[in-house]
Amino acid sequence: MYKKDFEIRWSDVDANGHLANSAYVNYMSHTRVDFFKDKGLSIEELFKNGIGPIMFSEQIYYFKESFLSETISVSLSVSGLSEDGMFFKFEHNFYDKDGKHLASCDVLGSWIDLKTRKLTILPKDLKLILYKLPKSEDFKTLTKEDMRNGGKRPKNLS
Repeated sequence: MYKKDFEIRWSDVDANGHLANSAYVNYMSHTRVDFFKDKGLSIEELFKNGIGPIMFSEQIYYFKESFLSETISVSLSVSGLSEDGMFFKFEHNFYDKDGKHLASCDVLGSWIDLKTRKLTILPKDLKLILYKLPKSEDFKTLTKEDMRNGGKRPKNLS
């Protein structure tokens, strides 16, 4: 499990004085970028190959509040990959300094070709790195259908 620590800043709290929803999302993004960099999949390396990560959904479950100036840890584990490496699922968990579980989030995403703006797979060398990433105990091989497991579909206005 990969972990990154953050001190909650003034700009991270909401009107109720606790960590804001948007801060959870920002902390998870920061953790993923550092995780990828640490494992050889830096943003620079992805961009050099014309590829970027995209998120389909982030489902956050909140358990306990956290407040200004507290230090929290955000973990990341790979909980799913498709056979071709196009789709991924990560689990983020938030903990206070005593290890109390504050929140959990499941993130579903994929890779996009930055020129064609279409989903793509990683080049072979980057895909090998992806498959070597540490996996969670409940790791699952993903299918395209898993990416729409919430049942939501686009509905355009007439």
